[in-house]
Amino acid sequence: MSYVVDFVNVSTVGLESSPVAAALAGLRANEARYFKNKYDHVFTVEPAAKAKKAIDWVHRILKEERDIVIASPPLEATTFQVENIRWTYVFYENGLSINVLYPLDESKQRAVGFKLSDGMEIPAELGAFKFARQKSKLAGTIRGSYFVIKGEY
Repeated sequence: MSYVVDFVNVSTVGLESSPVAAALAGLRANEARYFKNKYDHVFTVEPAAKAKKAIDWVHRILKEERDIVIASPPLEATTFQVENIRWTYVFYENGLSINVLYPLDESKQRAVGFKLSDGMEIPAELGAFKFARQKSKLAGTIRGSYFVIKGEY
């Protein structure tokens, strides 16, 4: 069942198995607020079992671009297009959020972003990345990093 993410009344629906469920829910709500404010887009997620195609696409990019395999199981994902940008998000049980920004007309701006929920350790598979810190009222301290996608997906 799809879930419309509410950034006013933050809920851990779908994320209960995460050891940092409240922080991950705040991170997810932070993304929902961003898309509502910037694009007037309602951020809706699906359970991982229903979003297999989106998750497989993200995992393929990670594997082919940087030989990264995420150890934590995915809990939820979403794919949508705003303006001419395809966005895909995957939220993982350990508190990790991965997003793929994929402009359909500008290959130089394609990127994979990583965000770590407040209270989680940096996963071993992302140990080579440097993470910047950002404060959020909804998510506490978010640590983020990214890399530019070179291939076509």
